[in-house]
Amino acid sequence: MAKTKPSQQTKPQEHTGTQHPEEYRDDLNPNAGAGQNIGTTGTGPLNDARTVYDIKELHRRMHDFGDAELRQIRILPVGSRLQQGATYIDLSDPHPTEFTATGEMTVEPGHFYAAKSDVPYQLWNRLIGVANPVRTGTGNIDGEIKRS
Repeated sequence: MAKTKPSQQTKPQEHTGTQHPEEYRDDLNPNAGAGQNIGTTGTGPLNDARTVYDIKELHRRMHDFGDAELRQIRILPVGSRLQQGATYIDLSDPHPTEFTATGEMTVEPGHFYAAKSDVPYQLWNRLIGVANPVRTGTGNIDGEIKRS
């Protein structure tokens, strides 16, 4: 098998605005990096985010969840940009439903967004109202309910 060198091209989604003259860049690209999901993972606002356990309003409303479960649901800080194409849920909504973010979306005051990619599968299903015991971790494939 032949050895190949890595491409010297930049990522297709990585646009720096250098195609415009310097004096016009800010006018033509006011939010040059908005919505681009590039860079390293594991850094950013989610790592420093509060959890549902820390937010009194949500903690009271989600009394069906244990403290350990509430600590697993991180909430994005106000002003954070949502990742384009990622799935989120707004826990400030009385009947939260999943939505897919677009590149210009940010967390506004009064909203509590949790990212699907950051919440355990069974816990996410409970958040969105799935009643199937197997999908929420409260039953098994044979239909028997787990006993704690």
